Amino acid sequence: MAYKWYFVRCQSGREDSIRKQLETRIQIKGLQDVIPQVLVPFERVTDLKGGKRKVVSRKLYPGYLMVQADFGESAEDQRMLEARSTLRETPGFGDFLGTRGEPSALTEAQVTGILSRMSDSEERPQVAISLRKSDMVKIKSGAFDGFDGTVDEVNPDKGTIKVIVTIFGRPTPVELEYWEVESL
Repeated sequence: MAYKWYFVRCQSGREDSIRKQLETRIQIKGLQDVIPQVLVPFERVTDLKGGKRKVVSRKLYPGYLMVQADFGESAEDQRMLEARSTLRETPGFGDFLGTRGEPSALTEAQVTGILSRMSDSEERPQVAISLRKSDMVKIKSGAFDGFDGTVDEVNPDKGTIKVIVTIFGRPTPVELEYWEVESL
């Protein structure tokens, strides 16, 4: 069997429930040999809510699922036709990415990249920093509390931000934690 990965459109915001429905339908019809996996690609990020750090899942591709399937070479294969109709009959299921609804398989490099990004974020959640270079911010804690500045550099791996603050008329770079500033 030659399993390949495919992207599928679905209703945005319902990816997890549609994935569960698909898995249930596949299991009921005994099609696990044709479609062994359905994934919602996500990454784990550290977010700041109410002053507390929280690790949350963020969808990499909202409105899309990844389906691993063996649709075979023959378009007349009965199991393949049954598997595709089972997928399409599921409420919230859109269609495959590809030309005219015909599924286009992802390359090995694309699949490896997505799956490694998912596993890397499981081991070491990325910090969700919504600030960009040249954004204006206000420092809300520490020695520079109340100062305004401009974001010079964002380092999501460390969860830090370098801000240029004007002190005594001179621009001074200050490295802060991402939660110590707020956007203006």
